[in-house]
Amino acid sequence: MSGPVGIVVDVLRTTSTIVQALASGYRRVLCCAEVDEALALRDEVGEAVLAGERLAASIPGFDLGNSPRDFLEPLGETLILTTTNGTRAVIAAAARCDVVLIGSLLNLESVVSAARARGEDVAVVCAGVEGERTLDDAYCAGRIAELLNGEQAESADEALAISRSFSNAQEALEASGNPRQRDLGEDIAWCARESVYAVVPTFAGTRGPAAEVVVLT
Repeated sequence: MSGPVGIVVDVLRTTSTIVQALASGYRRVLCCAEVDEALALRDEVGEAVLAGERLAASIPGFDLGNSPRDFLEPLGETLILTTTNGTRAVIAAAARCDVVLIGSLLNLESVVSAARARGEDVAVVCAGVEGERTLDDAYCAGRIAELLNGEQAESADEALAISRSFSNAQEALEASGNPRQRDLGEDIAWCARESVYAVVPTFAGTRGPAAEVVVLT
């Protein structure tokens, strides 16, 4: 999916983690597709926090995992992040969309307002798992579509139907069909909170193979 404005969604947990990190005071997030790219970039950048996961597990030798609760206090200005699906979705969206915003339930109203202000078509890019959309991302996409309240594609109608089938966000996230996501415990409750941050992480350019994300100003 592509469009002038792309909102990347990986609720459990990459885009929630990016929102949390930038809301907490990190200055930028460098999203890498591969572990070796992240390691090489840390060597190049120098002082940077290395974080990520593979199959929901922390990566040996990295400073942090991918739980948004790990990012409440910044350990530096630059965060280098690589995850199984989410960071790849950010990089892919940057290649297809004129503007790329990072969306989650945590910054729901703010990212919708930023997208609406562009006055252009908006595509919600769900990271999913191994190319398949997950229920938690579809729920968030439906909430975004509902707030945008514009002309919608068929995929948006489907996401809207999913979001309206749950009484609240935590119920939707707990119902995810991915076993690894169901075992995330406190992260599910954390990521299910709606519109608690005003930051709008935005793709700002590339740094080698990485997509650099900063706060929209």
